[in-house]
Amino acid sequence: MAELTLIDAVNQAFAYEMRADKDVVLLGEDVKSPWWREAGGHVYAVEDFEELLAAAPDVVVLGTGYFGRVKVLDETLTALAEAGSEIVVERTGGAVECFNRFAEEGRDVAAALHLTC
Repeated sequence: MAELTLIDAVNQAFAYEMRADKDVVLLGEDVKSPWWREAGGHVYAVEDFEELLAAAPDVVVLGTGYFGRVKVLDETLTALAEAGSEIVVERTGGAVECFNRFAEEGRDVAAALHLTC
C-alpha cells in the first residue's frame, strides 16, 4: 500500500465527513472506516484504542466531533500517554489541522476522528 500523504488524509477525512456517519482512524498507511467504538456513543474509552496503543505513534490526535461532544475518558488519556504518545484533543476540524501539521513535520502521527456532532 502506498504511503498516506497529507492531502490524501485530509481528503479522506473530509470525504468520510460528507457521509456524516462514518468515523475514521488514520494509522500509518491504514485508514479504518467505519470505525465503531466499543464504548459507543460519544465516549472514547481505552478499549477503543487497542491498535493505537499497540502502534504507540509519537502523536495521537483525537477529533471530538464538529461540536466537540465526544468525551475522552481520563483512563484513555493515561493509557495513550503510558504508551509513549503525545496526545492532542481538538474538535475534529482542529484535529485535522493538527494531524496535517505533525505529518508535515515528519512526525509519526495517528488520528481518531469523530466526524459528526
